[in-house]
Amino acid sequence: MKTTTTTTMTTTTNVATRVAQPRSTSVKRRVMRAASSSSSLSSSSSVSSSVLSSQSGLRRRVDDVVLKAIQEPETETSASSSSSSSSSTSIRDIKWKMKDMRKQMAENEDLDVLMSGLRGTNIDQSDFAEQGVEMKVIDFDKYDEGTNEDKLPLVYDPEAIERYWSKRSGAVVQRALQLVSIGGGFISGLIADFITKKTEENSVERAIQLREIVTSLGPAYIKLGQALAIRPDLLGPQAMVELQKLCDKVPSFDNELAFQTLENELGCKWQDVYSELGPEPVAAASLGQVYKGVLKSNGATVAVKVQRPAVLETVSIDLFVLRRVGLFLRTVEGFNTDVVALLDEWALRFFEELDYVNEGKNQIKFAKSIKKDLPQVVVPGTYMEYTRRKVITSEWLEGEKLSQSTADDVGDLVKVGVICYLKQLLDTGFFHADPHPGNLIRTPDGRLAILDFGLMTQIDENIKYGMIEAISHLIHRDYDAIVNDFVTLDFIAEGTDLSPLSAPLGRVFDQALEGGGAKSINFQELASDLAQITFDFPFRIPPYFAIIIRAIGVLEGIALVGDPDFALVDEAYPYLSKRLLTSNDDERLQEALRYMVYGKSTVFDADRLIDLLEALESFKRDVTTSSGVTAEASINLEKKTSREALQFVLSPQGSFFREFLLDEVVKGVDALSRESAVAVLTSVGLKDAKIPILFPILGLPNSIALAPKVTQEDKETAENVTKLLNFLLGRNESGSTSNENAFSRETFEEMRPFLPAVANQILPTLVERLSSRLAARAVREIFV
Repeated sequence: MKTTTTTTMTTTTNVATRVAQPRSTSVKRRVMRAASSSSSLSSSSSVSSSVLSSQSGLRRRVDDVVLKAIQEPETETSASSSSSSSSSTSIRDIKWKMKDMRKQMAENEDLDVLMSGLRGTNIDQSDFAEQGVEMKVIDFDKYDEGTNEDKLPLVYDPEAIERYWSKRSGAVVQRALQLVSIGGGFISGLIADFITKKTEENSVERAIQLREIVTSLGPAYIKLGQALAIRPDLLGPQAMVELQKLCDKVPSFDNELAFQTLENELGCKWQDVYSELGPEPVAAASLGQVYKGVLKSNGATVAVKVQRPAVLETVSIDLFVLRRVGLFLRTVEGFNTDVVALLDEWALRFFEELDYVNEGKNQIKFAKSIKKDLPQVVVPGTYMEYTRRKVITSEWLEGEKLSQSTADDVGDLVKVGVICYLKQLLDTGFFHADPHPGNLIRTPDGRLAILDFGLMTQIDENIKYGMIEAISHLIHRDYDAIVNDFVTLDFIAEGTDLSPLSAPLGRVFDQALEGGGAKSINFQELASDLAQITFDFPFRIPPYFAIIIRAIGVLEGIALVGDPDFALVDEAYPYLSKRLLTSNDDERLQEALRYMVYGKSTVFDADRLIDLLEALESFKRDVTTSSGVTAEASINLEKKTSREALQFVLSPQGSFFREFLLDEVVKGVDALSRESAVAVLTSVGLKDAKIPILFPILGLPNSIALAPKVTQEDKETAENVTKLLNFLLGRNESGSTSNENAFSRETFEEMRPFLPAVANQILPTLVERLSSRLAARAVREIFV
């Protein structure tokens, strides 16, 4: 495994099982195999899907929605070429194509509902359960037939859990009867739907039933239900909406029990630690409930989360029962999902979430990882001296849920959130694995607070680099490299023969990236290619990717409420440019930058490089304006006359990029000097003149050309260097080298701190490299 996460997801891209009607018997057989196969489904949602049964029928609802959405514009399209006229595409192109596609999707009612579900728009954000909700539990003390040494493991161990509950058959029987009594009607309905072939027709009704009963079954089933609520590959859009009304809120438990747990964990009376506490919880969830208190030691206001009694027992007995069901399903012919393996993987992370000491450490580690670069993000402090396995004491943060805020700066905070999650993904690798609207708070001072660190995942280094490399390959439409990126990113297993994949993948991406928007795409051909790719190759959605999509989807959903034109590319690309351009000590990122601006050419792409530099300027602007700067500082920022990009190039942070730029400037100056020489000689009629060698040496020519050679590569280099320097110096886009926009006094003052480095390091280096290049060229032209 490349990451430690909660889920393992489906290997079959379900869109492909429906987007194109099979045109041959062999393709039909592949469709049937794809629909019936199931490999690594999400651990949480796969267990739910085994409860829901009839997986393929539910999945087809999503496929039908996508099929309908992509076929509707078909009458307005004409046959399009299967390849692009351009070998690369720009970020701006991708941005507008994404916006156009989102608009097309929004016009389809079912697909719009689906996207709302992925963005978490319908998630219930209440602080408590609805009135009348009762959670069924077992009186575990009544059935405690083991010895004092016979304890449940604190770290997930299925064998130890098996031994523990095998000795307590009474509790297991009672729990099984509870499950049957609560869920019997639901399961009977599913069986009836399957027999009468009404699985899809009744899926919404079944989702409503599941939502109504799952809270009463306890923490394990609540978590499974929540995971299912964001899985469009398992449920149709309307069913997803119903399950998203499920909230991780249950009836609060008795305060006396909570305070008793608190005192048992702390080893003292709660009054010895807190001068104030409660008296009632401010929120209750499946694992615990939160009280507002005041520390006796320093008077700080704190949030005290106390774990629900018998959570470990409740979760482990449910896992014991479900595991038994999974072992039985292994014997059922034709049922290919390994429920036991999926349960074990999910349970491993769930047990970590039960340890509040682990959550406290995660909270501290996360805060430290973003403190320097993201002062706009707040993570509550943790009081580890008052934190135990079942109790965590954290700093109390005032604020409102970002998704419910009407403040003017919500859009800015969404940008901060995107940068924060990109930093986790592409930099620190320590990823917040439970992103939902309730965990994103706007503080009164206009900062973004992130809560709940019980569930984190570590992104593998290879995955972090692989994502950046895949973006650069996509921009240059290097499909052979993208195929290998799929392996790096764990979408395709290592050892798979990838040679047949490049051509169909190229057709898919070329159509998606072609100009003219969504209506220019030949959807029938695109659908056919997608189907063929997913039939022939074992694609899978890696666990970390599902978490990323959820996090970004939630942020996008919040942003779209206030800004219908919000584009994720606008926020993500600036951070990506910052990572690439400041990669002074990272050889793999430096190589990704080189590929981004060169592709497979020997001449760099000035427009691509300018895109990166403009994105970097945008990133610095966004970070500055959303950092709580004063009005005066904002005005000064607007008054700056020099380019932020030029200051970056001359700064220590831009050392690697400066080295790269110096090499290109040397090439450009050399090419421009030769072009100028040829122009002068041509004007006086000496373009073809030769200089005789009076004392020829054996093997050398008798004469050499007066005019230097100028290749097409030289011309392109000169043009690109001129364009880049004009950009950095703030000149017009025509590439004019006139002095009409010469530096002002203000610009000189802004650049003053960098002038010593220019005089002492940059200019000498430039002269030295230029001299070496000119000498080498002269020798080459004479002797070669």
